[in-house]
Amino acid sequence: MKAALYLQAILLFCGVFFGALGSFVGINIGTDVSNLPSAVDIVAILKAKQITHVRLFDVNAHMLSALSNTGIEVMVGVTNEELLEIGKSPSAAAAWINKNIAAYVPTTNITALAVGSEVLTSAPNNAPVLVPAMNYLYKALVASNLNYLVKVSTPHSMGVIPSPFPPSTATFNSSWNSTIFQILQFLKNTNSVYMLNVYPYNEYVKSNGIFPLEYALFKPLSSVKQIVDPNTLFHYNSMFDALVDAAYNSIADLNFSGIPIIVTETGWPWLGGANEPDASVDNAETYNNNLIKHVLNDSGPPSQPSIPITTYIYELFNEDKRPRSVSERNWGVLFTNGTAVYDLELSTGSLDANSSTVFCVAKPGADDRLLQNGLNWACGPGQANCTAAQQGQPCYTPNTYQNHASYAYNDYYQKKHSSGGTCDFDGTATITSVDPSKFADAT
Repeated sequence: MKAALYLQAILLFCGVFFGALGSFVGINIGTDVSNLPSAVDIVAILKAKQITHVRLFDVNAHMLSALSNTGIEVMVGVTNEELLEIGKSPSAAAAWINKNIAAYVPTTNITALAVGSEVLTSAPNNAPVLVPAMNYLYKALVASNLNYLVKVSTPHSMGVIPSPFPPSTATFNSSWNSTIFQILQFLKNTNSVYMLNVYPYNEYVKSNGIFPLEYALFKPLSSVKQIVDPNTLFHYNSMFDALVDAAYNSIADLNFSGIPIIVTETGWPWLGGANEPDASVDNAETYNNNLIKHVLNDSGPPSQPSIPITTYIYELFNEDKRPRSVSERNWGVLFTNGTAVYDLELSTGSLDANSSTVFCVAKPGADDRLLQNGLNWACGPGQANCTAAQQGQPCYTPNTYQNHASYAYNDYYQKKHSSGGTCDFDGTATITSVDPSKFADAT
């Protein structure tokens, strides 16, 4: 009964965070993080928060293994550095697919492959090999009979569209037209999607006050601040929609249609330097809350209202090791201990930044012998304080290995997680956002 209560509590926690029948909201997981949790702990956090779609910027064997049998949909990435070899060698592409995708599916639910990241604007020297790399990788997927499971595309920045407003007149930078045409032809032929990174924060800062902050944050606009495309008369209630429509119109300008756009990165920094006043907790909370509501209503931008905008938030943790500005290092929605940076309004509940701590507890149904071993280690070499779980103390009952191990595991994890301690204990432990003390008296 107690195990059932634990499971029920976990399932009821804040409803479905990321996921809808049509569009969904996923999350990017970067690794330039001090004290990055282990792959096992990251996946436990994803499960506790009911995050169902993730994007990995590169391929990490530990993460892909930890994600196996979770059902979480995974987008993996080929780095810009890997492009040079893959784009020149079909055999290198085949080896990459065999090692990094075929070796993990179907137990790890890999559904998309992002080839490079903003190659045309951030690594233009690699542009000549981008389309060949995409073709070679796709053919390798075909050879492995995985092309129906894994879509291939490449994420673009808004930098490929020099003048995104008004959206109706937006076009790609003509110097990239040949390459982008080939990319669009590939996407059309393989029934794939156009991947777009959309950052209203950056566009708002660059606009120097031309656009109101409310427009960037999905907030209602007064009658005098309405943003209207003068050619289509479409009203744009958010900069996000306008930027996505700018990409749709740029695609149409090259005579392509029927290629849906997914947003592979978007978000808002919650902390900035002295010259970055709009990078704040309030603005980040507002942007991401409104973004989630907007995406999960399954509507598209004004030019494509029937095509929902699947979106990945940037990002799970703060990448505090990144160079440059303060804001660049503070886009995360969670701290590395699993607590929320700010409150997020979810589809059927909420995640409270003040109370949403994660806990390390024994897995329901774990073998008692293994729990005893884990308990002995936590209370001994692990230096957990197990006094409260001893006979006559407040946390002794119920007198079960599951209860005592949960107490010891959690005490160890809370003390040692920041210095590398994990929640595993030979596979008998798991992370949850439900405080186990709330169920201590359940029978």
